[in-house]
Amino acid sequence: MRYYAASIQTDFPAPQSRSEIQSRCDAMCQMIEQTVLGYEPFFDVRLFVLPEFGHQVPIYQTAQELHDKLAVEIPNKYTDKYQKLCQKYDIFIQTASFLERDEDYPGHVFNTTVLISADGILSKYRKVNTWIPWEVHTSPADLTDYKLPLFPVVETEIGKLGVAICYDWLFPEVIREIAFSGAEVINRVSAYMDPWGNTEPMNWWSLINRTRALENMVYVIAANQGASLQNYPPFSWPGGSMIVDYDGRTLASCGESSGEKIVIAPIDISALRAEKQRRKGHDTIAHFRNSAYNYQENKKFGMDSSIPSTKTLNQRIEHAKKNTN
Repeated sequence: MRYYAASIQTDFPAPQSRSEIQSRCDAMCQMIEQTVLGYEPFFDVRLFVLPEFGHQVPIYQTAQELHDKLAVEIPNKYTDKYQKLCQKYDIFIQTASFLERDEDYPGHVFNTTVLISADGILSKYRKVNTWIPWEVHTSPADLTDYKLPLFPVVETEIGKLGVAICYDWLFPEVIREIAFSGAEVINRVSAYMDPWGNTEPMNWWSLINRTRALENMVYVIAANQGASLQNYPPFSWPGGSMIVDYDGRTLASCGESSGEKIVIAPIDISALRAEKQRRKGHDTIAHFRNSAYNYQENKKFGMDSSIPSTKTLNQRIEHAKKNTN
């Protein structure tokens, strides 16, 4: 139960259409394969985490445009290619996010990552907390007839794996829910931009990653976009992809470095399980007093199953502000 994980950051120009997705997928597969083979004399790299928007970027302002010009269904030929790579090298891949369309939810676009093994897709995660008001993806939490688990955790031979996407991590409840479902490793698929990125005085990136790791006693494998302003305007993307252990220690990091990078670090599931079994202090999962908290009962943002737009999202934000306190 000890292996190495890799956090990969990319720097691709934002695609204008679906025809450009293949080259992004090919490049990420090449980075994965080079890592497996390059480090093979030293250790086995078994888990790979890729960043948000690695396949497509939400460059259009309406869900309709994203749906028509960029969104794809899952599974697809790209997930098939990742699976073949998993079969070839016996690895697990947490994919870069896809802009996804699904005939079960006509007109909606999801921001989706899938965990893939040699056996195929193990889980599908759709971003619950979209970066509103600018992201006009649909949150599955807004759909009354949503069929899949919001926060899937998968038991595998390399541990119990969960995932959340970018802005999700600013909501402690998200990671808490995943941790309470038994996750030992939580992957962060992210496109975190400046000035909230990886440099002081607003180093939210490593602050959040380390905090979520220690408060939930999990490994965090965080892959961030390293794209330049030229490739992903109007923001610059600081990278800083990193791996953190269950005590909040940074095991590997790109530091303040952007561009294409790969960082690797050991994941020791046996040690984590032994610590969870041994500890009495600082075990915030066991210490959690669920009867003490009721703030979630006061619903602020509410549900809305309609296709989102910047206008409707701003209206919901204003409504939530009025209902606060």
